Amino acid sequence: MTIQHPIDDRLPALLRGDQPLRGIFTAMPSPALVEMCAYAGFTFVIIDNEHGAADFETTEHMLRAARASGIIPVVRCFMEDIPRVLDMGASGVQVPMIETADDARELVQRVRYPSIGRRGSAFSGRAAGYGAFPGAAHTARSNAGVALIAMIETPTGVANAEAIAAVDGIDAVFVGPNDLAHAMGYGNDWKTPAVAAAIEQALRAVQSQGKCAGIIALSPDDERRYGAFGARYFATVATSLITQAFRQAAQGGQDVVSPALRY
Repeated sequence: MTIQHPIDDRLPALLRGDQPLRGIFTAMPSPALVEMCAYAGFTFVIIDNEHGAADFETTEHMLRAARASGIIPVVRCFMEDIPRVLDMGASGVQVPMIETADDARELVQRVRYPSIGRRGSAFSGRAAGYGAFPGAAHTARSNAGVALIAMIETPTGVANAEAIAAVDGIDAVFVGPNDLAHAMGYGNDWKTPAVAAAIEQALRAVQSQGKCAGIIALSPDDERRYGAFGARYFATVATSLITQAFRQAAQGGQDVVSPALRY
């Protein structure tokens, strides 16, 4: 009998490739929703522990649902939560508000085991199969197969995007357009020209370093626009899609436009 390893390690290779990757944020604490995203055909799901309500136990169940249904699970989390999320078996972490190359290097230290970083070692958790997959093999699989995605969400981050992307161990850099618009003084209007120019600057800077650039893409037009600047890691938002579908059903099937959500 072949036993499936708890960690899905496909994402780093996909981020190094040349094909667009489509995923979805979910802030809802629901393993069933993770499975639905998989069955819909998304490549990855971002379990949003920055803005979502899932506790650690529910997060682990969502990671189990992802592994069982075949979707790659990334967890957006704060830096201090990285060790626990990785020991649960996340395929990647996506960390908000990275502004400098030093911030990025600190991320690498927290995510990678020695001799690359300083992640603490424990083989009793889900990522190591509760001791079934311990030792050097687990360390090597984690260092090579867990993706590290830095988020740029401020003008300082945009200015340092090239240096952030150049840090060894960073697999992708994701631009958070809504927080960037707020930080630039434009509220949630991330389509305004000044913010659009900053987004383009950041995406092109990431691509110039040979790293995968990512961003929210709520429509095919968004994918085309940002893809022209080098983006390949595209994420939509589950609650936005669900709310729009509910609103359309409530209005007798008429096409409606959902208001922008905070991302």
